[in-house]
Amino acid sequence: MNSLKTNHPYLFALLISSLFLSCNQVEKDTTPWIEIFDGKTLNGWTQKGGEANYMVREGTIVGSTVRNTPNSFMTTDKMYGDFILELEYLVDSSMNSGIQIRSNSFPHYREGRVHGYQVEIDPSDRAWSAGIYDEGRRGWLNNLIDNPEAQKAFKQNDWNHYRIEAIGDTLKTWINNIPAAHLIDDKTQSGFIGLQVHSIGEKQKEGTEIIWKNIKILTDSLSKYTKKTPLVPIVTKNNVAVDERKNGWEMLWDGKTTTGWRGARLDEFPERGWEISDGVLTVLSSGGAESAAGGDIVTKEVYGDFELMVDFKITEGANSGIKYYVDTDLNKGPGSSIGLEYQILDDERHPDAKKGNHEGSRTLASLYDLIQASIDKPVNPIGEWNTAHIIAKDDHIEHWLNGMKVLEYERKSETYRKLVSESKYVKWPKFGEAEKGHILLQDHGDRVSFKNIKIRPITKK
Repeated sequence: MNSLKTNHPYLFALLISSLFLSCNQVEKDTTPWIEIFDGKTLNGWTQKGGEANYMVREGTIVGSTVRNTPNSFMTTDKMYGDFILELEYLVDSSMNSGIQIRSNSFPHYREGRVHGYQVEIDPSDRAWSAGIYDEGRRGWLNNLIDNPEAQKAFKQNDWNHYRIEAIGDTLKTWINNIPAAHLIDDKTQSGFIGLQVHSIGEKQKEGTEIIWKNIKILTDSLSKYTKKTPLVPIVTKNNVAVDERKNGWEMLWDGKTTTGWRGARLDEFPERGWEISDGVLTVLSSGGAESAAGGDIVTKEVYGDFELMVDFKITEGANSGIKYYVDTDLNKGPGSSIGLEYQILDDERHPDAKKGNHEGSRTLASLYDLIQASIDKPVNPIGEWNTAHIIAKDDHIEHWLNGMKVLEYERKSETYRKLVSESKYVKWPKFGEAEKGHILLQDHGDRVSFKNIKIRPITKK
């Protein structure tokens, strides 16, 4: 090299210049990013939740804690489905925060509570930054307990960089270029992006700050720019999440087999009429004739107090139901499959929507033939998944649909018994009053699908 420098100064300079340009070309990011923060104002953003302070300072968004207020979120007005997001943040070491993605706030859902995926910001010793939490719903989905490299990647009292990919049902995160979380979950397909300032306790200092900058997003040609990750994904479909398991939830259907289920009038699972495919349990259409094909299916176990969650998807004009406290001692007769029913129905097209002991008591999420669900209930369109949630504790029953409580009643009360006496159920003594019973999925002759069937048995104290 000395000879080249001495004897061929022009060639040496050319070589150095070429190397310099080559390095620049390698380092240059040609991704067509779109800035979603203009660096000067909060135009295009709206605050939701609590009353933490947000401001723009020197090209950054600054959030600071306020006492006696819930979690606060500065959210994009625009909704995003599939995207790649990058940003940087600097967080006070005493704070907890996060980046909301595919998140929403609906009046029917816990009085507008922000809920959805959160990419955690966690400067504590736990070090779960870039793990994925489900804010306002299921809790932790993918923490970093099994990823020490990502835990070590967080930089205390310094700027940290996140990359977040949300494409289809796959969510992936990186912290400072280290792969952090890989999650497969299809609960929410789109929503806003939000910058969280967490609520604080009485002993925490008010006014502590988290600062965000360089917030940019990509929504087109994602396959061209997505990164591979060596991480094994955590799959939540037909699995209980981390915090759900801690809270006593268990799968009622494993997503693959007929284990734990049988025909309501059979000793084993029906040989026809039901299909298991790609983690979905489907009752097949038989032209609308109730139980003409495989018939209803029930759990082999019986349950007393419980919480039940079921995702369901209906076809046009479909009718089905989820029954509970089902007594199959009446088996093989016309009284089998009798129990309290969370109605599943296409209200717009099925004639049952206008029938019932009380008008409307056969509509979606109603207590079938007895109590009508709220007319303001949130219903997802035909072909999309809805979530049924039933809580049965100390004879107090609640029906929920997509996060909204749509009815409640007291089993065994005088009001309840009067409703039964005026209904078709009057011929069954003490209808719906069994201490324990099976959970049932109904075959009403229409194609209806189920997944993520999970239960939390409640032990009486």
